[in-house]
Amino acid sequence: MPTKIQKQQLIINMNLLLKAKVLNPTSEIKITGSKSETNRLLLLQALYPNISLENTSNSDDSEVMIGALSTNNQQLTTDQIIDIHHAGTAMRFLTAYFASQENRIVTLTGSSRMKERPIKILVEALQQLGAKIDYLENDGFPPIKIIGQKLTNNKVSLPANVSSQYISALLLIAPKLQNGLELTLIGEITSVPYINMTLNLLQEIGVETSFIGNRISVKPKNQDLKPKTLTVESDWSSASYFYSIIALSNSWTQITLSSYKQNSLQGDSELVEIYRKMGVETHFDGNKMTLTKQSNFQLQTINLDLNNTPDIAQTIVVTCFGLGVGCHLTGLHTLKIKETDRLEALKTELSKLGASISVTDQSLTLAAASKINSNQTIATYNDHRMAMAFAPLGLKTNINIENAEVVSKSYPDFWNDLKKLGFEIS
Repeated sequence: MPTKIQKQQLIINMNLLLKAKVLNPTSEIKITGSKSETNRLLLLQALYPNISLENTSNSDDSEVMIGALSTNNQQLTTDQIIDIHHAGTAMRFLTAYFASQENRIVTLTGSSRMKERPIKILVEALQQLGAKIDYLENDGFPPIKIIGQKLTNNKVSLPANVSSQYISALLLIAPKLQNGLELTLIGEITSVPYINMTLNLLQEIGVETSFIGNRISVKPKNQDLKPKTLTVESDWSSASYFYSIIALSNSWTQITLSSYKQNSLQGDSELVEIYRKMGVETHFDGNKMTLTKQSNFQLQTINLDLNNTPDIAQTIVVTCFGLGVGCHLTGLHTLKIKETDRLEALKTELSKLGASISVTDQSLTLAAASKINSNQTIATYNDHRMAMAFAPLGLKTNINIENAEVVSKSYPDFWNDLKKLGFEIS
């Protein structure tokens, strides 16, 4: 992870110019552990200290989780203030965690954007379980004050189409609740793979769970675990940018990424099938996967429902634009409440480059284009995925990325890894 001095240097040089006419024909990149898996396992490790973790994410979000959970080992004050900055996952997971910690009094706050991101549905669900949580500024939004309680209620319901992080936050603390948890989801469920990831990690440490229809059950497990080491799989969301690079490359090239599982828990592993439609083949060998550009591939309009994989939407849209192919993506309603309104951000920035694009509250339609406007500056809106999704367009035209340091939220080594591939970055 970049040092504070390195981060300061990046902030001084906010704009990066990217260009790459010819990639290195073969490259190998090691990507650190999944942020999604890491943050779930960090919370489980706080609940069950005998868990050890390997290949954890070096992202800002995971560093925030580590810092917040390390307060367990400090002398506690009457009311601790914990600032999670832009880390949405940390805000959701830590809200549930501290609500279940008896005699802890914590104020969770964050950046100005974090104070605009709703948390009411999670807070109300926790209150159904007996939690004591108050809003300190605006109703339904951080900052919040949490007075930790012994949560004895075990039945809760909430809308199924909310961010899966609300659901996972409840599931992660469930085995430490006196009576476990019976969770009912109302309506169509969003991001099922992320829910399944959480349940699989719980099962991996010996917690009994079930997920039938719209009901999820987690049994209590209050006894200590035997010492156990878990290895975090590398992040598939981070792999998406390399899929985009292969798809946009003008000549034969291949990139080998590690460490990945062919039978992954991560929903974004759907990249393998999605990018096959854009001319990228994936070959697995042990814990490595090699991405190769297909020859003589016929592109067609891409139509996808990304309800289960919204985090790769930006990458896919930018890839389609770079390839000159249209796309229609649905299932994107959660993108409105991310680090920025990602749908509007995509429309604004792709329009600068010459795209014809329209968005609704839960979909995006891109028309096929034959020209890309050069030397445009892409705003990132404090959103790491905006910076990384647009970077592969450096293969097609010179492109400037504002606030390039924002990638540290999930992938601090991103720009250095692009240099290994042959990108010129200045």
